[in-house]
Amino acid sequence: MAKKIVNLLILLPLGVILIVFCVANRQSVTLAFNPFRPEDQVLAVSAPFFVFLVVALIAGMLIGAAATWFSQGKHRKRARTEAKEAIRWQSEADRHKNRAEEIAGQLPAR
Repeated sequence: MAKKIVNLLILLPLGVILIVFCVANRQSVTLAFNPFRPEDQVLAVSAPFFVFLVVALIAGMLIGAAATWFSQGKHRKRARTEAKEAIRWQSEADRHKNRAEEIAGQLPAR
């Protein structure tokens, strides 16, 4: 319930701001990739201004996510190693427990 309220308080205003931003920036602009001849239409893209900004936002989010993923690789590797070690120790404890039960079963009853 609290998560829904927080999402509403954050995502609803963010969505409204994004919609207002897109409506206010509908004019068409040309993004030229040739710095020496900007009028060259082969290396130019025309679209509404907000499209370029949204694409830049999405690209930034993807680059940030990739950077975070790669920087946390050592932690994921350590977690995998420790999980394997925990499984190994658990199986060894089970073997010792079974062996102790066998030995206890072989002892004469008093």
